[in-house]
Amino acid sequence: MATHHREKHRLENVSWLRAAVLGANDGIVSTSSLVLGVAASHATHAGILVAGVAGLVAGAMSMATGEFVSVQSQADTEQAALDMERAELHENPHAERRELSAIYTARGLDPALAKQVAEQLMAHDALGAHARDELGITEAFSAKPLQAALASACSFGAGALLPLLVVALSPVRMLIPLVAISALVFLAFLGGLAAKAGGADVAKGVMRVTFWSALAMGVTAGIGAIFGTLT
Repeated sequence: MATHHREKHRLENVSWLRAAVLGANDGIVSTSSLVLGVAASHATHAGILVAGVAGLVAGAMSMATGEFVSVQSQADTEQAALDMERAELHENPHAERRELSAIYTARGLDPALAKQVAEQLMAHDALGAHARDELGITEAFSAKPLQAALASACSFGAGALLPLLVVALSPVRMLIPLVAISALVFLAFLGGLAAKAGGADVAKGVMRVTFWSALAMGVTAGIGAIFGTLT
């Protein structure tokens, strides 16, 4: 007996995974760089930990605020487009039907079939059909500002928490190498996970995130060390 098979593409995972990995990466890199810079300036263990916690909170709030503003702007744009489309449907539904039919014809449907599809979809949900096929707005991918802000803050906080745990558990004399090494291990894992889920080359994903993260932490630690000698 034949079974129904739904083909799955890795692209389905890319959007949410990319956002989660980017947030966690930012949390790890920025917090690790911050605590390494503070540690290189010869601060106390308590001072390093306080700086790391402050960096976690500030970074999570910054990520949430930036994401909310960005996605809210997108939502406002989508709503304005929907309002305009609603007005056009009310004023000239025949022209809108022809427009939708032309979209389906351009996608490869026979003109007669495209006209029939447009008529049936508009009879069912005219605004929904135009939102989806003319404007590219769907319920699954519509802008959700609060959800995006919360997801960004949580992913950043989760990433930032990892180096903070290492700081809390490490003796001061071993703090810099332990934070640096553990951060690179965490980042390499996330880079490989994202690459694997997206179907990309895992080795390239690991090397890319590891190189740039090591550079960011090295520069920050170097600046901390320089300023530490001046104070």
